[in-house]
Parts: sequence; structure tokens; C-alpha cells
Amino acid sequence: MSFDHIKGLREKARQLPGDPGVYLMRDSAGQIIYVGKAKALRTRVSSYFRSIEKHPEKTLRQVHATRDFETIVTASEFEALVLECSMIKQYQPKYNILLKDDKGYHYLRVSADEYPRISAEKQLVSDGAKWLGPYISSFVVSQTVDEVNKAFMLPTCKRKFPDDFRKGRPCLNYHIQQCIGLCNGRTSKERFSEIIEQAVEFITQGASGSLELLESRMLAASEAMDFEKAAFYRDRMRAIQRMADQQNVVFTKSEDADVLALLQNGKESCAVILKIRGQRLVDKQTFQLGEIEELSAARGELILSYYGQGGTDIPGSILLDGQCEDSALIERYLREHRGKKAVLHIPARGEGLRLVKMAGANAAQQLAHKIERTGRELAALDELARLLGLSRTPDYIEAYDISNYAGQTMVGGMIVFENGRPLKSAYKKFNIKEVTGPDDYASMREVLTRRLNRYLEEKESGKGFGKLPDLILLDGGQGHVSAVKPILEEMGLDIPVFGMVKDTKHKTRAIAQTGGEIAFTSGKSAFALVTKIQEEVHRFALSTMQQKHKKGSFTLRLTQVDGIGEKRAAALLKHFKTQKALSTATVEDLAAAPGMTVKTAQAVYDFLRLP
Repeated sequence: MSFDHIKGLREKARQLPGDPGVYLMRDSAGQIIYVGKAKALRTRVSSYFRSIEKHPEKTLRQVHATRDFETIVTASEFEALVLECSMIKQYQPKYNILLKDDKGYHYLRVSADEYPRISAEKQLVSDGAKWLGPYISSFVVSQTVDEVNKAFMLPTCKRKFPDDFRKGRPCLNYHIQQCIGLCNGRTSKERFSEIIEQAVEFITQGASGSLELLESRMLAASEAMDFEKAAFYRDRMRAIQRMADQQNVVFTKSEDADVLALLQNGKESCAVILKIRGQRLVDKQTFQLGEIEELSAARGELILSYYGQGGTDIPGSILLDGQCEDSALIERYLREHRGKKAVLHIPARGEGLRLVKMAGANAAQQLAHKIERTGRELAALDELARLLGLSRTPDYIEAYDISNYAGQTMVGGMIVFENGRPLKSAYKKFNIKEVTGPDDYASMREVLTRRLNRYLEEKESGKGFGKLPDLILLDGGQGHVSAVKPILEEMGLDIPVFGMVKDTKHKTRAIAQTGGEIAFTSGKSAFALVTKIQEEVHRFALSTMQQKHKKGSFTLRLTQVDGIGEKRAAALLKHFKTQKALSTATVEDLAAAPGMTVKTAQAVYDFLRLP
């Protein structure tokens, strides 16, 4: 990727004023590929053309594609934000976050069968059925179908009626009073048609309107002395009322609210917005955003894109799952567009936190489908990022442990977790070479120094040691973290480092940092993930040490044979690769090894077969 054009752009950026404003980046064809705002134009625009190798991949591609830029100076940062929103909407630049809701229209279908069924459909078809809609939200349509089937106890099985009348026992739904048991053949076609008609009224008029109609019919039937029909209407009213009561009042506050969660994993990210209206969850919108650089900046851009595009009502409260860049400016922007107060809030407890977690779980599930991970794994990584205060989700985690045997055999183990799962092909073993005696801190410094030096040598490859982790975890406490932090600082590497602290029973209990410990008072998923990482790195380091100690003991035993010193013993093991292969070798095989004679080979052969 050539960056020969950067020098001229860097010089141009240096000439910019330090005023607030908007900058527009153009490609070789003159197309606007990115619109941004800045508190100080010179500082912000210049940052794109300095230390290019430190840019995230998306920014790197953007800078590579930029051939020119222009700026618009504004009187304030708020004016810059308003102008930025307007220009993003106008030009739809490819490197800005653009919310393309891929939802089509959705419909409710009442089939034209003798015993109709109500279902959710994506496409309108001329098939004689009754169609309701269109609706923009698939969530609303599927939720409505579920509610109406439960409220009116409609069959949801795959049986065909009237063909399957009395051909089998009613299913569980009948016994738990979620189905009228149409399969037993006791409900007439006329009565079922009336139930379907009431269900359609429930869909078109809502629970309150449907209840009013049913009540008037019940009273009319009662006055006409038709008590059976009156009881039928009464039962329908009770079912609808029961359903209305069961629909979660998810937010007891009277004001409407939107709940936003943003989840990132590598080059993929997903945003979910839950809409709370009248204390109920009425809609969910999902946006696949692709690669983003920093979560707080992305939240700000996402909010402005979503509410600034028009046609989206702005509620009084917007609950967020984390920090939002320029939150004060964005609140002012929303307030001016709404005409009254609109607040961005990060809930720490209670209903708000529960809703944010619900939105996050939905985002994790959506993202999991894309990267072939479970929603639980991605939620654990997101939870860990919040617990540790990281700016991005740690998709690539390296963990280290030191293991020794009686202060003699010292080894370091490095394991890798990628997207919440062990990446065993990236595990590495380190023989401690420079430290004498059982000094865990010095050993950890040696291991990290050697690993990071390998990065500087191989970073062009971007693989193996040439790839930096998003997070480093050490099996140890504050002392271990303090021991390795200076190494990263000396190398100019900004990688978060934390320790994994065990209790007296060798179980994970907290996360250590240089200023203290972070307890797992909340975040069960993050706790489970860290525990898994700590147990795995300990297992790997311990098994590595045991293998080395066993090999060293075997080498020492071989030196008891006449003609075999430490170097020749080590050479034999290297030649035969394993102790088992050496122990089962014939005299001829031993004699063929480098530096061996027939006499010495016979002596080794006899020695290995002693009791």
C-alpha cells in the first residue's frame, strides 16, 4: 500500500487554522469519502497523516484513498457537529457510519383456508388471503402474531383442518390452555371464523379497542338471554386482558426511551436499538456497521446518524451501554430537534441496566451469526471490556504464566484466546535463560521482552508474533503488572495489561492493575471467561515445565554412561526427538547417531535397559 501522496497532504494540514470546523476527504475521482468535525482543524486533520503505521486498518484504507481534503471553518464546535450531520446525510460518504436498515416491508396474513391461520410474512402475494400491513418492523409483526395466537388460543401446530380432526390427541398447548383444541373437532367452522374475526379486530384496534367491542357484544348477548355466547365473549375478554397483563411493563418510568447497545468484534460490529413506548418494548432495530475504530466515537456517530436522518422520533431518554463522544453537544443537538429535553444516560443499576443488557445480548446474538461464535462468548468479551475500561472489545487476548520446579526448571507459557476461544496454534513456550532462581517477576519481564522484541522483528507479517494482542493477562497480581508495564512503555506499545488474582484455594477472584484490584462484583460472563483463561495458561505453563524437567532428568541420567557427557546426551535426544524413540532404539540406530561409536552405542543400549 503506497502512501507517497501523504507528504503533500501533511504539509497542507499544517497550514490549517486551529478553529473548529468540518473537513471533507476526497478520493482520486473527487468523490467525498469521509466527513468529520473537529474542535481544532489543524490538530485533527494532521493526525491522519502522522504515524500512519499506528492507524487501525479502516483508517489506513481511508488515508490511502484520500487524495485531497477541504475544510469549512465554523463559529463553534456545535455548529461543526450540525454541519457534519447535514453533509453526511447529503453525501453518504463510504467511510462514515451509515445506517442502512435492511428491513423490507412485513405483513400479517390471514389465510383463506376453511379454518384460517394467522402468520407473519415478508412478501405480499395474491393468493386470496387477507393481508394486513405493510409494517416496517419485523419485530412488531412477529410479536403481534405471537400475542394474538396466545390471546385467542389459536392453533399453531402443523395439523391441517378439518382433515386432521380427531386423528390424534390434543397437544400440550391445549392442556396448558394456550389452544382451544381445534383438533378435537368440537369447535364449529362458524365459531372459529368469529374467533378469527375478533383476532383481526385485536390486531387492527389494539387490546383496549378489542375489549370495548367484545364487552358490547357480551352485554348484547346477555340481554338477548344467549348466555352461551355471552360466556364465549367473556372468555375472549379474559384471554386478551391476561395477555395485556403478561406483556412486560419493561420500563416503569412514564417517559418513552430508546436503548442503544453497540458490540464490536474485530472487523465486525453490530448496533441494536430497542424502542420503549408506553412502558412497553414495541420495536427493535438492528444495524450491521462493519469495522469501527473506537466505541465511544462510534456511539456518537451512530446516534447522530439515527436521529439526524429524519422520520425518527426522539424520546426524552436514550439509554447507552457506554461512553459517548461529544455527549453534551449531541444532547444539545437532540434537544433542538425534539423541541424539548433529551438526555443521554448510562444506567448503572436497575431497570435501565437490565434493558441495556437486553440490547447488548441481542447485538451479541446478531454478531455471533456473522463470525461463527455464540452470543454468550461475544457478550463475555464485551462485559470484560467494560469491566476493565477498555476502549474496544479484546478479540485477541494473550495470557502468560511462569512455572518452575524447585527453583530449577523455569519456563514461561503464553496462550491466546481469539474471539473468546483458545487458539492453540498460537500457544508459545519460553525457556527462561537469563534469570537464576525462582524469580517470577524477572522471569515474566524476560518472557514479555522476548515476545515483544519478536513483534518488532516480524510486525510486517501481521501473523504470529507479528500480531499484537488487544489485551495481555498475567497470572499474578499488581507486582506482575508493575514489573512488565515499563517494558511496554519503553517500546512505545499501548497494550492494556492486567493480572489475574487467585484466592487461597487457587481460584480466580479478581483482576489486578497497577492501582489496585477490580473485583468481579458483577459480570458473571466476564468472570467465567477470565477463570477459563487463567486455568488454561496455568495448565499450559505447568505441562511445559513438567516436560522440560522430565527431559532434563533423562539427559542427566544419560551422563552416567561412559563416553556420554551433557552435550552428547542432548545431541542424542535431539536426534531421536523423544525419550521413547531413544529408549526403544537398537544398537545400530544408536551407532548411526552423530558422534556415536558402536562401543558407546552398546553402552547406552545396555544402560537404558537396566531396571
